[in-house]
Amino acid sequence: MTATLTPTRPHPSRPAPPRHPARRIPWLALAALLYAAVQLLAVVPAHLGLGWDETVYVSQVDPRTPAAFFSAPRSRGISYLVAPLLAVTASPTALRVTLALASAAALYAAFRVWRPLLGRAPVALAALGFGTLWVTVLYGSQAMPNLWVALAAVAAVGWFLRAAGPSAPRRAYAMLAACTAAATLFRLSDGFWLALPLLTGTLLVRAWRRPAPLLALLAGLTLGGAPWIAEAYRRFGGIGPRLHASSATEGGMRPHWNVPAAWHDLNGPLLCRPCTAQLTHPAHTLWWLALPALTAAACGLAVRTRRPGTTLLPIACALALGAPYLLLIDYFAPRFLLPAYALLSLPLAALAVHVVRAFRPRTARAFALAALLALGAAHLATQYAGLHTNLADARTSTAHYAKASTSLHRLGLRAPCLIAGEHAPPIAYATGCASANVTGNNLDTTPTALRHAAAHHPTATLTRAHHTPFYAHGWTPHPLPGTGLTAYTPPPDLWHGEQPPELTVDSRPASPLDP
Repeated sequence: MTATLTPTRPHPSRPAPPRHPARRIPWLALAALLYAAVQLLAVVPAHLGLGWDETVYVSQVDPRTPAAFFSAPRSRGISYLVAPLLAVTASPTALRVTLALASAAALYAAFRVWRPLLGRAPVALAALGFGTLWVTVLYGSQAMPNLWVALAAVAAVGWFLRAAGPSAPRRAYAMLAACTAAATLFRLSDGFWLALPLLTGTLLVRAWRRPAPLLALLAGLTLGGAPWIAEAYRRFGGIGPRLHASSATEGGMRPHWNVPAAWHDLNGPLLCRPCTAQLTHPAHTLWWLALPALTAAACGLAVRTRRPGTTLLPIACALALGAPYLLLIDYFAPRFLLPAYALLSLPLAALAVHVVRAFRPRTARAFALAALLALGAAHLATQYAGLHTNLADARTSTAHYAKASTSLHRLGLRAPCLIAGEHAPPIAYATGCASANVTGNNLDTTPTALRHAAAHHPTATLTRAHHTPFYAHGWTPHPLPGTGLTAYTPPPDLWHGEQPPELTVDSRPASPLDP
């Protein structure tokens, strides 16, 4: 006698539970949240006042203070970004918190574009690597354009690849135009350097040789550059004169090997002009030497896996965006390379993920992952050191501006008032005054006009030197404690009886003959 085994069937009254797909961890969202948290915990509590360039951008849309001189190379995108908040409050803390949250959201949105192109893990790792750079953390909550150019560039290149693909989503062309316009609006020159490899790709790569991506790029450049071009005709007499003034302000745009200055200034100071900084922490800069080798390895991997577009295009755009700062000017700031870092993070993260996954045995893969985590820990340690040092420097600078403002208030400077000379823009903004300069890259008035204004409005000119400025002979010196500055104020009876001038500065471009 044999027994027949029959499969057990579920009871009709007890249906099998449905299978739910395993929930994936939102690593990209966690990277963006970490970026926001680090800013809110490390940078915002430092209570930084506004820096030099920040006061220039913010004063353009702050109804409480006169606008500082807006030099020819600048673009107004960051002013437009902070304008809604400035209409409500001028609190630096409110500005820092708002920009910290906005930059974290923008980090997520920009890198999210790449998820269909590279996958979840590489994109999240790229966002994490870029978001933990000290320069990214420091400038996330500052009213400065470089980080926003970087995030717009990441999104623009991603949308270009998706728009140029065989099954482009309908919104890809509009998003490509919008992201290109945003990068151009924040910095006109960066927008055009970003577009150069993309436009070249539409002409040279057969798969990308379609009119729609080309038209989207041109539309983005036109929309983003329109305010700069309109201002060029209104203030400078045309595009050519503004470009000439821009070159003069930058010290002359010409072939110049600026890599040594960049090497010495990668981890601070925040601005090296003229660049005489010494390399104080060589170990913190060694990672930069690995970038060319890792980039070459990423290119080799892209060719071997026959996916060159998602690797070579962001690398080409990164090189284009870094070229003017490494090859055309003679000064440097670490924030200049933020767009290049953001774009390079994508192929380098893809390379790291590929290397880890290439180890087949579980133990070997665990070893590779542990090595990657160790490198990540070393990276975080050096970046924290850089953030701590440069945050302290920024805090010292803004404290000096606040001390100078307090001393000037005691000297009787109240709006409407005018401050000229050394560090005039940030100190004038903190004091509630207009700012002016008769020499240098921010030349916006003349000694005669300054003396006319001093006859009818509280005025001070600041200098570090112990000699009287050439246009302020007979003025009274007042040392400003704790700042290293001396304020010169005019005598009360200077040129009385003349018609009071408007307390505004001239908008003419800086002369190339000025020092």
